[in-house]
Amino acid sequence: MPYYTKLGKLPKKRHVQFRRPDGALYSEELFGTEGFVGPTSTLYHIHPPTQVSGWKAVYKTKPEYVEMDVMRMRHTQTQDVKPDGDPVTGRIVLFGNPDVEMGVCNPAEPMKYHFKNGQGDECLFVHFGSGTLYTMFGTLKFGKKDYIVIPKGTIYQMVFDERPNDGSDNEEFGGYAKADMPFGKFITFETVNSSHILPPPTYLSKKTSQFLEHSPYCERDLVIPFEDEDHPLFYHESGDFEVRIKARDTVHSYMYSYHPLDVVGWDGCYYPYTFNIDDFAPIVGKLHMPPPIHQTFEGHNFVICSFCPRMLDFHPEAIPVPYNHSNIDSDEILYYVEGNYKARRGITSGSISVHPQGIPHGPHPGTVEASLGKTYTDELAVMCDTFRPMYPTKAAIQMDDEKYPESWRADHHAPLQNGQASAEKPVNTWD
Repeated sequence: MPYYTKLGKLPKKRHVQFRRPDGALYSEELFGTEGFVGPTSTLYHIHPPTQVSGWKAVYKTKPEYVEMDVMRMRHTQTQDVKPDGDPVTGRIVLFGNPDVEMGVCNPAEPMKYHFKNGQGDECLFVHFGSGTLYTMFGTLKFGKKDYIVIPKGTIYQMVFDERPNDGSDNEEFGGYAKADMPFGKFITFETVNSSHILPPPTYLSKKTSQFLEHSPYCERDLVIPFEDEDHPLFYHESGDFEVRIKARDTVHSYMYSYHPLDVVGWDGCYYPYTFNIDDFAPIVGKLHMPPPIHQTFEGHNFVICSFCPRMLDFHPEAIPVPYNHSNIDSDEILYYVEGNYKARRGITSGSISVHPQGIPHGPHPGTVEASLGKTYTDELAVMCDTFRPMYPTKAAIQMDDEKYPESWRADHHAPLQNGQASAEKPVNTWD
């Protein structure tokens, strides 16, 4: 993905004999994209990765969209999503289009199989919880506020850490008891148009693909797979191992007679990694800066942005909150993580706001005056901008706040009730 790396045992050259301790050849696999002209990695398996059996369709995954002809502001309340399924079957698609699907997951049980998304890249944002991602490329630890980027075709198992039963970590989980959130909660973004989730090209050198100096994060911030003592890079076990593969809008079950993570070494530029949103270094300006400065990843026809705590605009007459705007080519969807939500009425941690292309949006009435003089914001949110409309599913409609579109109808020029707000108190500046 972002840069070349290698792990484990490798021969000196590609496509040459590389033998196991028993004298048999390791099985080389080129794991690549875009018909051999995109990013690739080369993996060496103990067993041929083609030796599988028992394939069958398990369940369909194609979302059913509703209200496709309705254009209005939306507020989707995910705060009380009930625990269900495992870290794959528990995913609920809320919005989507032909390019990307966005959903939420509050798993109730552990994964008892391995999974491969053969249909698209995944970007998971962990709101609460921690655990380990065991992959064919090695081990990845993840925790609260981590992005996990999993490229298409990666075999993995997502294992959350168990929460204690004594309630000692309720505050760490946003006040949710273990019964309400047994393992954690994460947001999902999945490509459905064969594109890949990558760092924005504007952050990368055209000659070397190195992160440039103006980028708000760089290679040092990316956590890549490693080989730990308890879970070596390769697994020797034999037996019956289920790998569920998503393709053609269906999850299929395949059986392996060997452990699916039997890779002894690999190298290349195509692999999963994590990136913590707190390592994003926000770009600030003298006057209000537009959302592209918050861009973190992108796929074809969509971007993912990180709105992080930062100093606000420093012009003496600056208005810190966003100006009204019609981003007429994009739908704008924000998942609110934590911080001050005073620019949005009724918004709390776990809310999703949807502002569709075609109509203008901006700060709620009264929030412009209240923001004047503020110097800092403690907001934290993840945004997805798309270049095609995002349609809701039935699940999203069930979480819908029907009053949200009316929340801009108050008197925009109403005087402040308590005078000018303090400059020291943080302000929300979400788009």
